[in-house]
Amino acid sequence: MSQGNGPTRVSLVATYELGRQPFGIASPAAWLKEAGVEVITNDLSRQELRPEVLNSDLIAFHLPMHTATRLALPVIRRVRALAPRARLCAYGLYAGLNAAVLRDLGVEYVLGGEFEGELVKLACGHGGRKTASSAEGIQPRLRFRVPDRTGLPGLEKYASLQMPCGDRRVVGYTEASRGCKHRCRHCPIVPIYDGQFRVVPREVVIADIRSQVEAGAQHITFGDPDFFNGIGHAINLVREVNEEFPELTYDVTIKVEHLRRYEDKLNILRDTGCVFVVSAVESIDDDVLMKLEKGHTEADFEQVVSLCREIGLTLSPTFIPFTPWTTLRDYFELLQTIDRLELVEQVSPVQLTLRLLIPERSQLLDLIANDFGAWLSPFDRERLVYPWRHLDARVDRLQEGVTELVGKQLNIARTQMFEQIWKLAACELGEFGQPRTPVTPSRATVAYLNEPWYC
Repeated sequence: MSQGNGPTRVSLVATYELGRQPFGIASPAAWLKEAGVEVITNDLSRQELRPEVLNSDLIAFHLPMHTATRLALPVIRRVRALAPRARLCAYGLYAGLNAAVLRDLGVEYVLGGEFEGELVKLACGHGGRKTASSAEGIQPRLRFRVPDRTGLPGLEKYASLQMPCGDRRVVGYTEASRGCKHRCRHCPIVPIYDGQFRVVPREVVIADIRSQVEAGAQHITFGDPDFFNGIGHAINLVREVNEEFPELTYDVTIKVEHLRRYEDKLNILRDTGCVFVVSAVESIDDDVLMKLEKGHTEADFEQVVSLCREIGLTLSPTFIPFTPWTTLRDYFELLQTIDRLELVEQVSPVQLTLRLLIPERSQLLDLIANDFGAWLSPFDRERLVYPWRHLDARVDRLQEGVTELVGKQLNIARTQMFEQIWKLAACELGEFGQPRTPVTPSRATVAYLNEPWYC
């Protein structure tokens, strides 16, 4: 630990980033090193807690998502006890959402979405004790640097891309933009960015991709909340990347609304190496979609399925099938729709288990007064959500059953797991349940990332 006026050793700690090498460590590491700060990196999803971390002046935890934050809580308690002189910081979307809980654990600094500049200020002794401004409100415009992954486990240690032919590809990760123009009611980005959107310059993104290719990456995941928020930026970027790395494949996340609006651009994704597009469909119930303010309908979703299939672009839909408004019949109709649209191979089984999360500051809390439709409990400071119980206990029982079923058989073929989920749902539904008759013979599997958890 330094003896000067400000910290000279900073540790950046990640707990879980969906099986990926943590971009949320690599990006601030570049900024801090540029400022002359000694940086220790520690990814707890692949490493034990490093002793050097405990000898740091500032220990910063990246909290980009709900699971990462829950995993971080016991680590923060442990670090606070073992390193009482270190200053603790938490940064990322879920840091801003859970500032009160984090402060009670001894975290002095809480940063939100655009955190790199504030981290440098803290490391150089210029930060105060109050929650930093980037935790909410206007997000600063940063001059992005190329991430520095020195000291992190190699890309081969992380989740890989499973190809239909059986091959596996080493996966890298980058971001071409941050924030989001949209305000979907359930999204954790909204309380932090409030419709703000930041573009990362193409030269920075391409340099980041180049360094990962040199490190062995054969596929890149673009982690933008919505890759088509800046459509011109996105299209120019994938063209440039494909020109320099014609063998490199990639995946992106795009809203149903944008897939429809920019359907004339989808062939460009296909032709530049996009192997699949993730899209947060969430529900096939138009009433639920309206409550979530998703900006699309079931008809839009089905149109996008047709569009993607027509041009040969794999769509990977994600869902939140269990909400306060979901009935048993609704869940069974979701399974029927997935089957009818021949999407069984394209939907990860874990997507059929997910329950709506209501974190602190969620826009969903606005519905409580008139249209929430469930019993809501006070905020749980360990689970970091407002727990809710469905008015129909059978729905909660089904969600628990499907979750247990999928959790015990993570490596089973998707078609086999879907069949088991169908039978479980049909059993719970009773007389309304129907035996499954596959619409088509089993289709070839599609490319997918072999990290099953997404929340």
